[in-house]
Formats: sequence, structure tokens, C-alpha cells
Amino acid sequence: MSLQTHLQIDTTLCGRLTHSKEGYAEVVLHTTRQMTADEKGLVHGGFVFGAADYAAMCAVNDPNVVLGAASLKFIAPVKVGDVVVCRAKIVAEKGKKKEVLVEAFVDSKMVFEGNFTTFVLQKHVLDV
Repeated sequence: MSLQTHLQIDTTLCGRLTHSKEGYAEVVLHTTRQMTADEKGLVHGGFVFGAADYAAMCAVNDPNVVLGAASLKFIAPVKVGDVVVCRAKIVAEKGKKKEVLVEAFVDSKMVFEGNFTTFVLQKHVLDV
């Protein structure tokens, strides 16, 4: 399945799509020193969230998909050098609304879980 959304995203910041099929996507984020929040190497949660959001968008895979809301929790810390695998799956659909569950792992340990509410619009969100 070819990617139809977020084609210009910076994969060094949001991860790289490694697997996709209808309603499902996996994004891998290689964490770097630039993502560090402190001297101990803690990765700022915004980068993990960004990768999870990107995975959700890829699971929906429509050029006009946007994020409407997210309910999430950070379960364990991520440190520089960790490889985060985000697995996104559409779990509910109603009209233009799609609910996507994203789970993120470092090795086999879950570090993040989120429910993303997305909407597929008739046209691009910036087109007036």
C-alpha cells in the first residue's frame, strides 16, 4: 500500500514508516541527542507523541486526514539511543471520524499508549 499522507514529514524527527496495510501502520523512531530533555538523556515526550501521531495518520492514510483529539499516557521513559516502534490500528470508524489506537514500544516494553481521534476532510484543512 502506498503512502498518501504526510509525504513531506521529517522522518528524523517523527520516525519512518516501516510497515503499512489498510487500517494499520508501524513507524520506527530512532532517538537522538537532539531529542534530549536533560543531562541524563531523557527524550522529550513530544518526539514520542510526534511519532505516534504520524503512525496514526499513516494508518488512516488519506491526504486530508487531521488530528482532532488525543488521549494518551506515557508509561515508561525513553532515553537517547532507544528505538521506539509505534503500532497504529484503526479501531472504530463513523463517517469521516476514525479512532486510532497507537502503542509504542522500546524492545518489548510498552512506553506509550494513545487513542487518536482523526477526521478525514473533504479538502485540505488549509484550503479555505
